Amino acid sequence: MLNSDKKPTEIDLTDLQSFIGWINELGISARSQARIISGIRNFFYFLVLEDEILQDPSELIELPKIGKKLPEVLSIEEIDHLKSAIDMSKQEGHRNRAIIETLYSCGLRVSELVNLKITNIYVDEGFIRVIGKGNKERLVPISPSVEKEIEIYQNLVRVHQEIKPGHEDFLFLNRRGAQLTRVMIFTIIKNLAEEIGLTKVISPHTFRHSFATHMVEGGANLRAIQEMLGHESISTTEIYTHLSNDMLKEAIISFHPRNKS
Repeated sequence: MLNSDKKPTEIDLTDLQSFIGWINELGISARSQARIISGIRNFFYFLVLEDEILQDPSELIELPKIGKKLPEVLSIEEIDHLKSAIDMSKQEGHRNRAIIETLYSCGLRVSELVNLKITNIYVDEGFIRVIGKGNKERLVPISPSVEKEIEIYQNLVRVHQEIKPGHEDFLFLNRRGAQLTRVMIFTIIKNLAEEIGLTKVISPHTFRHSFATHMVEGGANLRAIQEMLGHESISTTEIYTHLSNDMLKEAIISFHPRNKS
């Protein structure tokens, strides 16, 4: 820990290294340590600019390596289990099945899902038009399973709803006939996960991760996945190749006969 008797202008590299060692021993995460060190660097840079010190003692401090956390992924069986847990006796049952299937089969962000409009669904062409980040549009293929779930929801539930003015074109509606919120989608998924006793911590985005991972595992072209997800950079999409490799490694360690005792 830093010597509290020293003035800021008297602190040297050894003092800073001691402090960083101390916060590391406290168990502070690498990301939080990096923020603290960044603040220290800015402070000493200010002292140099103000001619309070001649040399910056923080110049040689290295930031801790922050590993990229791989996203949680659901298996196809887990997704089917979640869908089967939906109570179809309730009015929202068909809607929730269509929501889960659309999130997974189209790889949509939750904001894209709640803003999905009926006029942007082109069943005959087999695409939906999605408004993504930065108001950018893209076309996403729509599978027969999504078409089926949406058609059932529209014909059995939505057609009988009294819809609030201004919400007529939004596909997914709440009981009051208004556009669903992001929070409601999170709640639906959280409740389904609890219903089946799923230990994984999931969110609407988990279905998007699962979509991309399963596409990579199935041999889909990475550039095509990038287009479907609406990623600006291919490097964002490449995380799913790492995830797939990580799962492959785990499978080899678990099941290869050479690794069995």
